Amino acid sequence: MKFRVNRDVLAEAVAWSARVLPSRPTVPVLSGLLLEAGEDLVLSAFDYDVSARASVEADVEEPGRVLIPGRILAEITRSLPDEPVEVVTTGAEAVLTCGSAEFGLLTMPVEDFPTLPEMPPVIGAVGGGVFAAAVGQVAPAASRDEALPMLTAVRMDVSGDRVTMAATDRYRIASRDFEWRPAQPDVTAAAMVPARVLVEVARSLRGGEVSMALGEGIAGFESVGRSTTVRLLDEQFIDYRSRLSGDWSIRADLQTAPFIEAIKRVALVAGSNTAIRLSFTQGRVVLQAGGGDIGRGTETVAAHLTGDDIEIAFQAQFLLDGLAGVQTELVRLNMESSTRPALIAEVPGDADPAFRYLVMSLRLT
Repeated sequence: MKFRVNRDVLAEAVAWSARVLPSRPTVPVLSGLLLEAGEDLVLSAFDYDVSARASVEADVEEPGRVLIPGRILAEITRSLPDEPVEVVTTGAEAVLTCGSAEFGLLTMPVEDFPTLPEMPPVIGAVGGGVFAAAVGQVAPAASRDEALPMLTAVRMDVSGDRVTMAATDRYRIASRDFEWRPAQPDVTAAAMVPARVLVEVARSLRGGEVSMALGEGIAGFESVGRSTTVRLLDEQFIDYRSRLSGDWSIRADLQTAPFIEAIKRVALVAGSNTAIRLSFTQGRVVLQAGGGDIGRGTETVAAHLTGDDIEIAFQAQFLLDGLAGVQTELVRLNMESSTRPALIAEVPGDADPAFRYLVMSLRLT
């Protein structure tokens, strides 16, 4: 095999593919990146749960396939000079040349590399910006506790031209609705996609559309020459829609950016288990935190209150994660009492806002 490729193009494709390489592979070949040179150069990685495949343009002189240790290849390509890269296989070695730099990497047996899963049928597509924004809004609410796999997923519900993403870690629920272009007008589907995979897909987007494919126990995402497949988790999930709806007797509308900045400042004196207390009265909200070994902080922000005065407390980071998903100048906190969860939504919004974030309140002390 012999090919030449642009240094930046190769480095980017290697880095993107290598992100799915397992830190502790069950078999040595899973630590490798498969390079296939034909009409284009295709780089692939697979750990039996997630696969990544990137296709880039290359000047292929001799087609072929080679399996190279992925992490060291990523480090090498990232540090190469700004010159074209040539890769040639000779025996059990892949020789990489770039300018005056040369590396000889021992290859791994290609025949032992597992066959990557086929991309399942495409069920629809959405703009990359919308997809990335939706993932960014809901993924922070997914749990990191692998003991409860269901909570580490983002639930995707598809109904015609509407998609809903939702995630929860039991302490908050985030949900985002968006329109997309379905492959069939009456398509309906549900999938539990690991949140970490969706986050990586969203990070790698370079514009264009994202196609979503769905098969038996597997989902696929493809955009601009890059594709990812992932094994789905169990479909069991909470009834999040009923928990995000209801009548709220108290509403507070605030300027989103000043509210976020005030929380960040006051939280500087809040310990990891210390609440941020919000005291709402007509025209303002007083934020308070601390009072322990570090000190205390107080700040007042303008707020338009509808309903009775209320004092309510939240874990600071949970509150900030929800506010980070708000894409409007104004944000609305829907509340019922100091002991009930609060719903964060965008303003202006209709009866069923696109982004909703329910966060548990903490006991006032």
